[in-house]
Amino acid sequence: MSREYTLQRPHSAATISIDYAAELNEQQYAAVTAPPGPLLVIAGAGSGKTRTLTYRVAYLLENGVDPRNILLLTFTNKAARQMLDRVANLLPLDASGLWGGTFHSIGNRMLRRHGSALGYTSGFTIMD
Repeated sequence: MSREYTLQRPHSAATISIDYAAELNEQQYAAVTAPPGPLLVIAGAGSGKTRTLTYRVAYLLENGVDPRNILLLTFTNKAARQMLDRVANLLPLDASGLWGGTFHSIGNRMLRRHGSALGYTSGFTIMD
């Protein structure tokens, strides 16, 4: 049972349309352009966390990261909607595979899809 893989080049720097250095402050820019991998942004209210994460996603997508490999988590439905909407507005790229939502909604979605591995049926009830 062999599998066929196709390597794809990330977008070249010439195709990047956002001037990240002009749009972000120094700390935001450092977070946005950090090497690919997990990133935790901790800051106070109104400091630009949602903006930073939004631009981080745009940066990763522009550099060839598959949107299915990106997960955005936040605490509120409002912030989750804002992040996903802002990413869609920043780039003309297709980000339909991007996962984003609250910790609870993503946990629920994962359990609905894969809960059988833990012995749950997809019709379980969440009590809050």
